[in-house]
Amino acid sequence: MREGLQRRGDRMAAIPRLSRSATTAVFAAGILVSCTSAQQVAPLRGQSELPPAGFGTLGQDDIGIRLRTPDFVISFIPLDEGVIRLLAPDTYRSMHRLLESKSEDLADEARRNGISNPTVFLVSFFGTQTRARFEAEALTITDQSRLFRPRAFLPMSPSFGDRQVNQRETATAIYIYEDGLRMFDPFTLGYDGVSTNEWERILRTLDRERAAVVARAAAADRDTTTSRQPPTP
Repeated sequence: MREGLQRRGDRMAAIPRLSRSATTAVFAAGILVSCTSAQQVAPLRGQSELPPAGFGTLGQDDIGIRLRTPDFVISFIPLDEGVIRLLAPDTYRSMHRLLESKSEDLADEARRNGISNPTVFLVSFFGTQTRARFEAEALTITDQSRLFRPRAFLPMSPSFGDRQVNQRETATAIYIYEDGLRMFDPFTLGYDGVSTNEWERILRTLDRERAAVVARAAAADRDTTTSRQPPTP
């Protein structure tokens, strides 16, 4: 697994005219495009556009999966733009800024691992026991019998590199999964024999909130249009 995480993508050798910095910029843009993919968002409501930002009401607990093990609690939050736009405005801005600030680093990791369309999650291990060790690579997604393992990590806390947390400590990283994961289909999240299908329930919450967000945005647009109209003489 560690060899796989360090392997460079062969596809970059086919673009010799781009400098490393230019290639990184292309991949960074691709990361953001991937996370704002209309194709990914469409299954929620059968529409092709992203939901408008600034009208959501959900919190991180509403969109995140929690997986409990004997030694820690895993928090698994999708960073797809079509999901985080359904968050309350302040939370959305915070998550969006995080994704933007790390886009080049994520692009570097995706490029090194030959991933053209990565799916990214914010993952935390919260310790419930002293010196609880975790295996970062063991957090898997099963999507219709296909097993997806994380291909790369972007640590967000020093303790993640130690692969160990004490009681009430948290280790956090952005996880990058390989191509082919269907973000808006039900999947199973598993770790060391413990699994959950909670994402299927969360998808229904996202679907309802997306419809509400579209309705709120439309009402706000009507209100704005009405306020701009001159009074009738």
